[in-house]
Amino acid sequence: MSMLQIREKQVPCRGILFDKDGTLLDFLQLWGPWAESLLNQLESQLLELGASFTVEREQVLGTIRDREGRLIGYDLQGPLAIATVDESNGLLAGQLYAAGMPWNEAITMIRRFSSIAMDEVRQRKMAEPLPGLNAFLQSCQEASIPMAVVTSDSTAAAEEHLEWMGIRSYFTSIVGSDRVTRGKPDGEAAVLACRELHILPEQAVVIGDSNGDMQMGRNAGVSCKIGFCPAIEESHYLHDADTIIQHYHELKIISEHSSQG
Repeated sequence: MSMLQIREKQVPCRGILFDKDGTLLDFLQLWGPWAESLLNQLESQLLELGASFTVEREQVLGTIRDREGRLIGYDLQGPLAIATVDESNGLLAGQLYAAGMPWNEAITMIRRFSSIAMDEVRQRKMAEPLPGLNAFLQSCQEASIPMAVVTSDSTAAAEEHLEWMGIRSYFTSIVGSDRVTRGKPDGEAAVLACRELHILPEQAVVIGDSNGDMQMGRNAGVSCKIGFCPAIEESHYLHDADTIIQHYHELKIISEHSSQG
């Protein structure tokens, strides 16, 4: 069996399950424009209704702006980082409902706003692999370690983003929120991915940037949960990680052949 070396530690590895946003690609680069477009559309609609957000604008999805109003970050434990698109839509529709709009009209309007924002994201195609990722994926492929993506995004959107980055071919399984009954932090998606990789959960490693990913791995019974956090000083929220990395250069595959040589 191949081993995954995490700095000085080695763990058995028959398959790897990756989160997508913030783990394979820069989260803010892809989802920041979507959130801004959606919030701008919602704010305009609220003004038409003579209302405003029930909380500070930045608290609606968990976005962070600088003094000039530029989007510079997001709450790693907030809705933008963890919620599915459907969950975010429900949260935003609640703002319109609070302003007096019937729920059926509110959710229909937010879905339309979200669709417009998604179209803008597709036009930009702002998704690039994080530093060191391609080399790591290549080493996993060379060692015949099957890989999956387990995401709170839809399966179709995940496929699309992986194609933009040119890394779709590395993954045997893509499990989006639409393929399971219970999303993260439940272990259902991880168990399904392992089934499609033809491995047992206890033979898999999970890599993700949210504690929801770590809890998913724990609930599925994977062998190792790796938290990914480039700003290591901010990694305190990854309570359930077995170990935390800042960069893919900290990971190395020790194949059966090389370990025997």
